[in-house]
Amino acid sequence: MNLFSIFFKAVLSDNIVLMSFLALCPFIGMSSDTNKSMGMGLAVTFVTVLASCVTWPIYRFVLEPLGLVFLQTLGFILVIASLVQLVEFYLKKCVPGLYSSMGIYLALITTNCAILYVTLNAISREYSFLESLVYAFGVAIGFLLALLLLAGIRSRIRASPVPSFMKGAPILFVASALLSMAFMGFAGLVK
Repeated sequence: MNLFSIFFKAVLSDNIVLMSFLALCPFIGMSSDTNKSMGMGLAVTFVTVLASCVTWPIYRFVLEPLGLVFLQTLGFILVIASLVQLVEFYLKKCVPGLYSSMGIYLALITTNCAILYVTLNAISREYSFLESLVYAFGVAIGFLLALLLLAGIRSRIRASPVPSFMKGAPILFVASALLSMAFMGFAGLVK
């Protein structure tokens, strides 16, 4: 598989949120406006790519040769948690408005199943180091794209007459389901 197809498959046809249904909590929670979506998407992109950059060599050069593969989940979670702390420190110091608007969702990046999924999936697919970085970047861009799309849809929903029984979470889940169905159209585009 070439890098181009790995990237576009990760962004579109295997979108982590819309096709695998992972990271739904930050997807719904941080898509209330485009600024929050962009901030969360960039934070997740940073953590995902850096986590893949760190976990791939740990797996290939430490865990696998020493027969400690059973520790990969624990080790990868520790790496991800450390990287999230770096992001949290940076945002608190340099972008306090974004830090306070992210609230609990910033800490939830640590337990974001999507990031762990990316690191484990790159290993299971036996990607090279470069392929795993491209895959991680593609997944993160797909997450960002899904966030921005839902943020745009939510702004349109706020300006639309929505029946009272559909206001709030119900209309968000209907919109998310329709968005997911639209992304199913990309399934045959990249093999």
